Amino acid sequence: MTVSIDSQGTRLDVPNQLFIGGRWVDARSGETFTTMNPATGEVLADVASAGAEDVDRAVIAARAAFETGAWRTTTPSLRGRLIWRIGDLILEHAEELARLETLDNGKPLSVALAADIPLAADLFHYMAGWATKIEGNTISMSIPDATFHSYTLREPVGVVGQIIPWNFPLLMAAWKLGPALAAGNTVILKPAEQTPLSALRLGELIAEAGIPDGVVNIITGFGETAGAALASHPGVDKVAFTGSTEVGKSIVAAARGNLKRVSLELGGKSPNVIFNDADSSAAVAGASLAIFFNHGQACTAGSRLFVESKSFDSVVQGVADIAKNIKVGNGLDPDTEMGPLVSDEQLQRVTRYIAAGQDEGAEIVVGGSQRGDRGYFMEPTVFVNTNPQMTVVREEIFGPVLVVQPFEDLDDVAAMMNDSDYGLAAGIWTRDISKAHLLARKVRAGTVWINCYHAVDAALPFGGYRQSGWGREMGHEVLNAYTEVKSVCALL
Repeated sequence: MTVSIDSQGTRLDVPNQLFIGGRWVDARSGETFTTMNPATGEVLADVASAGAEDVDRAVIAARAAFETGAWRTTTPSLRGRLIWRIGDLILEHAEELARLETLDNGKPLSVALAADIPLAADLFHYMAGWATKIEGNTISMSIPDATFHSYTLREPVGVVGQIIPWNFPLLMAAWKLGPALAAGNTVILKPAEQTPLSALRLGELIAEAGIPDGVVNIITGFGETAGAALASHPGVDKVAFTGSTEVGKSIVAAARGNLKRVSLELGGKSPNVIFNDADSSAAVAGASLAIFFNHGQACTAGSRLFVESKSFDSVVQGVADIAKNIKVGNGLDPDTEMGPLVSDEQLQRVTRYIAAGQDEGAEIVVGGSQRGDRGYFMEPTVFVNTNPQMTVVREEIFGPVLVVQPFEDLDDVAAMMNDSDYGLAAGIWTRDISKAHLLARKVRAGTVWINCYHAVDAALPFGGYRQSGWGREMGHEVLNAYTEVKSVCALL
């Protein structure tokens, strides 16, 4: 991909094509759509708009690569080396990829360089090692008067459709592609229509790494057209989706036709708890990071803060002071700490939630307004005087909006933490490690952080309880999502 950025950094020269069967091709309809710079509201690039016919082409290419292509006969060792090479190429092009993320998503360039890019590379490097370690077992059977040789094989699922969100575009592509490729699957990847650029560039790097044609196909387009066609396609053996719980339910419905396997990483309304005995400065800083990192556009955002009563006022003041001093601006500005929301649609969504909170009686301590009249900037916002029935407490906002509530004791806060339709993540701040582990056992969440927040690693399984999804990303656990187990039994 030739990436040419004008002197103002407002527009890119990007080939508006789809990556199918190892080639860049036009959408059958010839239609394109624009991707916008959220810091300015201006057009960045025109991108191909895939439809059902393009999904068909991608599935055919992926099926051929899986059934009869070079990928089928690629040894696990070579497969691992090719996946490792993708990680290396990401690091070699770190500055370019980070700039694409900043222009397309809005996040600060410094954050993309420190987190998104190295974590994406590390995911490919980590998963490369698993390519040679996917193993079956021998099993001793208990049928009398007969001797059997019995064992299991762990095999790839087949053709996988993967649909990723806009909040961490490159990193979410890595989370999906790394384990699918390590297990020997072929993939059709659909990035979010708001942030397609880094996925297109990744397609070029994947080809440069030597991944055979058709193994990875990248289609850009809208969820209701390309995404829906991918989720319902009878030639797709599995669909993996990261996004909202609402859309996740639609994915499940679409997958019913051929009962394809489904894994879902969905929304959250994650609780974060500060006890009186916590390191106050670390807890306040951690609570602020939990909600304001990535502009609050993180499924694990610590959007519900519970503070033990004695410390409530001081913690609220501390978080409010941090919020007031966060530098909100264009992600290309090296001083920026929080960029814009990803789109005007997202800005309006967050604005509606803030208005709903006020209408229901919650009090804004800081923030609450759009910042400026150009781009999609929202002030970091903190609510108090909330109750568990309020919209801002119950629903995922996906923006820099925090609700703070007091609690009295461990059992009290455990019940408050679990009073949610979600169960993705939770945070606990205390010097009493026994109390922390006791509460960690009580909370219904896929990840519990103690005296830290947003700590992720390629080796650590990630996923949620309840309406936060099905299955796990990363770690050894993710391989279960991309493999089938076959039992083989021979009478001797």
